[in-house]
Amino acid sequence: MRYPNETLFLVFALLQFGLLISSLPFLQKEKFVKPNYDWLVALGLNTFAYLLFVITSSTFPQVLTFANTCYVGGYFFIYLFSRSLNGHSNNRIVSLSPGILIIYGCCFEYIRQFGTFGGRASLALGTLIICLILILSELFSARKKERYIQLDFLILTSIVEMVLAVIRVYLIVTGPSLGKINLYEEPFSSALWRWIGVAFTTLSFISIIGYLAEKLSRENSKNTDDNIRYKALIHERETLIANLVKANRTAATGALSASIAHELNQPLGASTLNIQFLRMKLEKGLLSPKLGGEILDSLEADNKRAATIVKSLRSIFADDDSYAQRVEVELLISNVLSVVNPHLKSRNIQMQLKVQEGLQILVSPSEIEQVILNLINNSIQSLDSSKIAKGVIALVAKQDGRYVNISISDNGSGVPAEFKQHLFELLNTTKQSGMGLGLWLCRHLLTRLGGTIWYENAKGGGAKFNFKIPLAP
Repeated sequence: MRYPNETLFLVFALLQFGLLISSLPFLQKEKFVKPNYDWLVALGLNTFAYLLFVITSSTFPQVLTFANTCYVGGYFFIYLFSRSLNGHSNNRIVSLSPGILIIYGCCFEYIRQFGTFGGRASLALGTLIICLILILSELFSARKKERYIQLDFLILTSIVEMVLAVIRVYLIVTGPSLGKINLYEEPFSSALWRWIGVAFTTLSFISIIGYLAEKLSRENSKNTDDNIRYKALIHERETLIANLVKANRTAATGALSASIAHELNQPLGASTLNIQFLRMKLEKGLLSPKLGGEILDSLEADNKRAATIVKSLRSIFADDDSYAQRVEVELLISNVLSVVNPHLKSRNIQMQLKVQEGLQILVSPSEIEQVILNLINNSIQSLDSSKIAKGVIALVAKQDGRYVNISISDNGSGVPAEFKQHLFELLNTTKQSGMGLGLWLCRHLLTRLGGTIWYENAKGGGAKFNFKIPLAP
């Protein structure tokens, strides 16, 4: 065979070019690969060096200098890659690398012109051994932090490469003088160790790619475990919030319980009297069709009155948080007012309504009813604490572009300046009693529906809360 060395260099160049192409997907993992670009440069330099070795014998002898410089440069960048495994920054060394390689290339070219094959080989192999010692030092440090099978394999291939380089230097130095021969005329005894070393260099690059794949696999596994934990935490968070929502419903309606009970007692008491009167007339045989009809009409009216209050309470307490439906804003407000009207009457508070007809939103009814109930309750408590002779609460609902804007304002004392900045934060409250859940829950529920809530001072004094939610498509 005329060109055995060139053929082998070409085979290894093609092998490493294949490794280079197969490594490109790692570049898509920019955050993962970013500190490790040096190994890719090393692989590229090594592949290019082998291609130069292929053409050196049939071109200019100076090409040999470029080939050896690229070959040594590959090991230099493997050393930089090993440094990055320990978290070291290579920016300064990388900026100096062109100068370092130029100095090496000049030394090699000088020996090529005026020295012997032994001198050139000793320079290249000596530089290679120094690089391998530095590489192994960094790899052993990295191994102490975290164990990887492919990292252990890289340590093994690097040790073998260093041993082979030492053997080759020994054979060249202790053997007969080789004079002016070139790389392609090297004796078989030392050339054999060179090709074994080249094979292990290829194995080193394979182990680097394997290490990156192993590391990426661990990261993916860790991300999967983290996602499972995150989902569990999110589920736990949603469960906690759902419980807080229910607790807040109880607290909000609990403040109105006396008025609600009074409002229910009225139709129930009237029904009881009508039933007693109806029984008395029946026992005496004095019930006429006209009188019976009047009594039944009265009973029906009282029943509807009580049923309306119960229906409104059931709507607010319904467990339909995850069930969104198209509802009329006017109906939601009506349900809440059925619950709070008794309390407003007992406190002599006037409710002023201005609700645009036909507004529809896609929501869980109980959630929006709870938001409205919380804000009205806040206004009632503000009016109670400010001791206004004639309290007024104004509720306005109107369309604002693709949103429904609802505002609830009162003529109370408003919100103190020191509380405004953190008004919607959890456990922040301006009240003497309570846990500070109401406004935080309002914001949470509205944000989940794609809405917002904010506070501003009402005209003439008092507080004004505004919130908006998207119109139903």
